[in-house]
Amino acid sequence: MPFSIATPAHHELVIKKSRFIACVETVAGREQAQARVAQLKAEHPDAAHVCWALLAGGQSAANDDGEPSGTAGRPMLEVLRHQELEGVMASVVRYFGGVKLGAGGLVRAYTDAVAQALLSAEKVALIKQTLLACSVPYALEGLVRREVELAQAQLQEVTHGSLVSLRFALPETQAAALVERLSESGRGQLVWLDTERAT
Repeated sequence: MPFSIATPAHHELVIKKSRFIACVETVAGREQAQARVAQLKAEHPDAAHVCWALLAGGQSAANDDGEPSGTAGRPMLEVLRHQELEGVMASVVRYFGGVKLGAGGLVRAYTDAVAQALLSAEKVALIKQTLLACSVPYALEGLVRREVELAQAQLQEVTHGSLVSLRFALPETQAAALVERLSESGRGQLVWLDTERAT
């Protein structure tokens, strides 16, 4: 099961005088991640590197920002994968302390900085949602609203025309039971509309 994090998490390591400032936070995708990296570079103009990794919406990215290839972004990405995170970006700002750490030292530093930040993060399970929509005569609107509320589904849109159209979202695992209840209580007057699944 994929997870996200409730709030951004931070951790700072100092290794042989180099500072590694890690942040793990939620992002929607690559564009938002790149904007966040630009912001970090502006906030830390004297930093030697701003490395980052991303897992979001089926996209993944790993950027070493001038560190030797494979020593920063990829190890950070592996931490995110290992924690089964989705919609999350890890960034590490490095201030060089004058002592080279070697490839193995860099991999450990970037991995540890992100892993330590995640220790303080509250993980939140991502539950797949299903979007449902139906139309009913006005007389059945109250019934549908009550069933939707009982199922703890989120009513997203109600449109009043010749019929009432209702659109709502709920966890995928509960959708079949609600569809069955509404179809039964709708007495043949409830019509299901095509929708696309959301997550």
